[in-house]
Amino acid sequence: MRLVFAGTPEAAVPALDAVLSSGHEVVAVLTRPDAPAGRGRRTAASPVAVAARDAGVEVLTPGSPRDPAFLGRLAELAPDCCPVVAYGALLPPAALAVPAYGWVNLHFSLLPAWRGAAPVQHAVLAGDDVTGATTFRLEEGLDTGPVYGTVTEAIRPDDTAGDLLGRLALAGATLLAATLDGIGSGRLSPQPQPVDGVSYAPKLTPADARVDWSAPALRVDRLVRACTPAPGAWSSLRGERLRLQPVRLDDGPGLAPGELHVDRHLVRVGTGGGPVVLGDVQAEGRRRMAAADWARGLRLEPGERFDGVA
Repeated sequence: MRLVFAGTPEAAVPALDAVLSSGHEVVAVLTRPDAPAGRGRRTAASPVAVAARDAGVEVLTPGSPRDPAFLGRLAELAPDCCPVVAYGALLPPAALAVPAYGWVNLHFSLLPAWRGAAPVQHAVLAGDDVTGATTFRLEEGLDTGPVYGTVTEAIRPDDTAGDLLGRLALAGATLLAATLDGIGSGRLSPQPQPVDGVSYAPKLTPADARVDWSAPALRVDRLVRACTPAPGAWSSLRGERLRLQPVRLDDGPGLAPGELHVDRHLVRVGTGGGPVVLGDVQAEGRRRMAAADWARGLRLEPGERFDGVA
């Protein structure tokens, strides 16, 4: 089949590689325009754009997929099917109607669970034991289209969203290539999603990533892991924001919510149900460091708490 691949972030690159290595012809790649990235916030091409150009494939970067020039070029390319992995913008009906076999989306959950922009983060936050990836045919609804196939993946107790997404990106790439093979051969047709088990996964914002130390320790642990690497869990002390890497549940002495207790090599923080041990931390404008090193530099007062904890 003739394909136009759509995707933007690093998590979409394994799928692009798998499709490029398949027996199908990738005639172009659609991705989001260059945007600020990294600590210096310099404008850079998306990871998918870089991979596509390295492979010698035409790259399309419309400001909007509704752009008439893009829609005209898509029609000229005449793709049979368009695989999609985290493209990052809603596709209009005019684009959805172009390929005969539609747009086939690789979504990182077991639909209909966790429809939306942040399925991996919400699976970690909810404490799910198992998640996976799904290929389905795009339609105008939010991740509501009929399903071609799935693959499952266990969520490990120490998984961050980044860890889990990395594994799903690889497993999902294989699933997507197999789905395209099945569509091209006529062996595979999509089946409606179940009506039960629907849940939603909106994008997590920096406000969502602020740790509530009055929550139980398990909830704090899940929030930090769900927000790693992005948007980054955080708290503040003495008015300064502190970015947190994953914490560890602990059976140490009881502490009030948000209260910090420094041992020689550990920093414990009280929650609404047992303490946690801080991992690495990063203060604003500073390098990432072990929590004990950070705390020694601050000379914390006995009983001092993170800001905003009653």
